[in-house]
Amino acid sequence: MAAKTLEDWQKLRDNLNYRNQAFIDGKYVDAVSGKTFEDTSPIDGRVLVKVAECDKEDVDIAVKAARRAFEAGKWSEAAPAYRKSVLLKLAALVRENSDELALLETLDMGKPVTQAKNVDMHGVANNFQWYGEAIDKIYDEIAPTGPAGLGMITREPLGVIGAVVPWNFPLMMAAWKLAPMLATGNSVVLKPAEQSPLTAIRLAELAMQAGIPEGVLNVLPGFGETAGQALGMHMDVDAISFTGSTEVGKYFLQYSGKSNMKAIWLECGGKSPNIIMKDAPDLNAAAQAAGMAIFFNSGQVCLASSRLLVEEGIKDEFLEKVKAVGQFMQPGDPLDPKTMMGTMVDKSQTKRVMGYIEAGQKEGAKLVLGGKQVRQNTGGEYIEPTIFDNVKNDMKIAQEEIFGPVLSTLTFKDTEEALKIANDSIYGLYANLWTNDLTKAHKMARKIRAGSVNINNTGGGGLVMPFGGYKQSGIGRDGSLHALDKFTQMKATYIALG
Repeated sequence: MAAKTLEDWQKLRDNLNYRNQAFIDGKYVDAVSGKTFEDTSPIDGRVLVKVAECDKEDVDIAVKAARRAFEAGKWSEAAPAYRKSVLLKLAALVRENSDELALLETLDMGKPVTQAKNVDMHGVANNFQWYGEAIDKIYDEIAPTGPAGLGMITREPLGVIGAVVPWNFPLMMAAWKLAPMLATGNSVVLKPAEQSPLTAIRLAELAMQAGIPEGVLNVLPGFGETAGQALGMHMDVDAISFTGSTEVGKYFLQYSGKSNMKAIWLECGGKSPNIIMKDAPDLNAAAQAAGMAIFFNSGQVCLASSRLLVEEGIKDEFLEKVKAVGQFMQPGDPLDPKTMMGTMVDKSQTKRVMGYIEAGQKEGAKLVLGGKQVRQNTGGEYIEPTIFDNVKNDMKIAQEEIFGPVLSTLTFKDTEEALKIANDSIYGLYANLWTNDLTKAHKMARKIRAGSVNINNTGGGGLVMPFGGYKQSGIGRDGSLHALDKFTQMKATYIALG
């Protein structure tokens, strides 16, 4: 089948049918209040649709539906092989509907549609397939108690879980949470970000089609300070899994303490260092990766390598190579398959990123590429790839998460200084290191305070590797079989054998 053209995507856009209601207990419904909010596309500023604005009453109804479904046992007590079959069907349905889902994602948050399809929707389907295939291969344990008794260590689903996801990879982040939550038998209330609710709402319909029972998956569009807070404070929610900013992650910790001490799993901000040693095996490949690691998805990536640490002696040469990547990745129409970089998610994010660019210049960093809004005649939210040189690690642009296509370049003289700069951050989500010295790589990786360290790449491993952070980058791990631990309760059962 031939690849879709710009005209193909435009035609599909013009014929889209937007689902815009909440999904509770197997049905699409309006918010109890009847309120809606405008879902605006950052591509051109037009309102796509008005979406149900859920609040505390809607959360109560959804949690009750989720609890009923959990207690009924149709899903929570189903054989793992059955849950596997349903999740595999869901994966297949995501693939069948990937054009529609990718387009909804692009219209909602402005990423290039080819990336939305080939990266995001591929990843969504793969998540449901991977955890579906894994769940009937997980074994419980027998404790070494001796012949007088039998000690069993088993895993049971937690119950009702709230999933609160961000706008940068809306359906991908939802799938990261939903796949292991559902695989382990839980019921879920999903709150998508208000900037990008459309794919989550549509996924609920596909989940029902795949065979997820009524009440097991509920989707509540709405705002963080209302629906999100109500979910965090709810006395009958057993856990919250949140991906987003560190600031909001801390609110969920407070909500837990003020309510029922529900488990809180957080994947929060990052300010990832990308360390380039003189002995890097391929500086061209490292430069290409460095550019993609900050400009992909317009820099709206928690693990974006936003601090480029380059060893003295190669900085000028290396920076020119990275600049070439930025010059190539100029923003364009996200519906054009040739476009490499799309938009900021909305006006407030554009204002935030431009504020950091201004702050970098005021603090004395040297702007060597970009720094401006572009394509303003479209009504959209586009910012050029932006690179600063001569950055000091105590500058605002080196310490705070910008969440935009802004790269800060720093230099170091030896491994000790590189590690000091890399670890001088409140975050510890991700790090990259480029060196041809295996001993150096091992020693430095051990000393970098980050949940993931990539050697000679910027994103290896995929689902088989756990993902999460140290310090204020969060608590717990997504991905891999370790994610299953977050959404199950460990039970110890001892039987005296006489």
